Amino acid sequence: MPAYYLEALTVTLGIILLLAEAFVPTKNKCWVGIAAAIGLGLILSLTALAIGPEAKPAAAWAKWPLWNFYKFDALARFYKIFALVTTIFIVLMSVDYRKILARFTEQPDSENGTGEFYALPVFACTGMMFLASAKDLAGAFVALELVTITFYILVAYMRRNVGSLEAGVKYLILGALSTGFLVYGIAWVYGSTGTMNLSNLQSSISNLQSPIPLLFGIALVMVGLGFKIGAVPMQIWIPDVYQGAPTPTTAFLSVGSKAAGFILMIRFLEPFLSSELTRGPVMKLLIILSIATLLFGNLAAIPQTNFKRLLAYSSIAHAGFLLLALAAGVSPSADNLGSTQVVSFYLATYLIMTLGVFFILSQVRIQRDGENITDFNGLGKTNPILALSLTVLLAALAGVPLTAGFIGKFLVFSLAVKSNLWAGVGVAFIAAAAGFYYYFKVIRAMWWSSPGESVPVTLPGISKTCVTILTVATLVFGIWPQPILALLK
Repeated sequence: MPAYYLEALTVTLGIILLLAEAFVPTKNKCWVGIAAAIGLGLILSLTALAIGPEAKPAAAWAKWPLWNFYKFDALARFYKIFALVTTIFIVLMSVDYRKILARFTEQPDSENGTGEFYALPVFACTGMMFLASAKDLAGAFVALELVTITFYILVAYMRRNVGSLEAGVKYLILGALSTGFLVYGIAWVYGSTGTMNLSNLQSSISNLQSPIPLLFGIALVMVGLGFKIGAVPMQIWIPDVYQGAPTPTTAFLSVGSKAAGFILMIRFLEPFLSSELTRGPVMKLLIILSIATLLFGNLAAIPQTNFKRLLAYSSIAHAGFLLLALAAGVSPSADNLGSTQVVSFYLATYLIMTLGVFFILSQVRIQRDGENITDFNGLGKTNPILALSLTVLLAALAGVPLTAGFIGKFLVFSLAVKSNLWAGVGVAFIAAAAGFYYYFKVIRAMWWSSPGESVPVTLPGISKTCVTILTVATLVFGIWPQPILALLK
């Protein structure tokens, strides 16, 4: 099956869901989310059958001009699977979150305004899948904007909630600003090299008399991409948007948007890191961004009392670790993972841990009507199994051994040491220590604080199943990471 069928099927699924939601008169709209999850699951199963033109060069479709813009390799397959898995969990989380969506869209007892919320992530997923196969800067930009515009709607979806509207306005304004930087940077890169095809950039760089205009274009593009991944100093939007957006949207931003930014950054920087003319300045830029992001994200998370804002700063901190892996600039070999593979592995483990935390947070928001750390007080006494799951997930985010999070951080530190990035290693060590402190604040609230008059938190069926799967995966991949590594190879 030609690989581009995956995107075609995904966008078709999104359109069908929107039409069905509009013309099927039902009071309960959760069936849209269930149908979206089932459809995405079927498409996920088809990724095993997808092939590029190299596998069947004689086929008529292999000669189409599409392949000048579309690339299908192991990395593309991995990130398509990543996008599909993330979106499946997000729509399932949205189904259990529909009580809050109904409360702030139509009326508390009406779900008429919630149907589109289950279909829109499917279009964002399509954009992320196209990004994974981007071979041309123009196509990559269009795919990235498909993701971003969908997020504009999802962030401000709860139109009767002031926090959601404020988050939507901030995200729209700053997102438009970052898009301007990105387009201007692409124009400079094109003007300097004469091509927007990522495969041809390296050969064009060798013909340059001066790299300064190209470096200026790279810097502008990195500003735009830095906004998507939450790197300092382009992270200013993250805390307010994460706090104000609906919890499933925040989870999608934290995982999906970050992965979209990083896959595009990997594709974009690959030719520049391969050229001696641009490798040095780009590596310096990456290490500076990494150190600043690690310091800001971790230190700013320490005083937070709102759990969503804490996760926002945590997201910035994890972007710092990912940038440090890229800054190492290590190429893959038969025995060792390269920077790109370590970033991808880290993102995969981050997906598992973060989505598990957000599933629990969304139910605390519904049942205790709050998102502060104090709203988790006594959870270990009222629901010890749920508290144990959250403890495992937060410990993994902190990097406790025998969890998936530990292996991700260990691989990042290994690359940094191998590349002699001692400043980055020192800052990352401080950042990891700070992470232990602010994650364990939540664990302390669950196990050592009195529940007071807080409502006991119980997970509905879908959330309970998803949290169980994600918690077990966090522990399994912490001992046996080979399935993820096999996908990357």
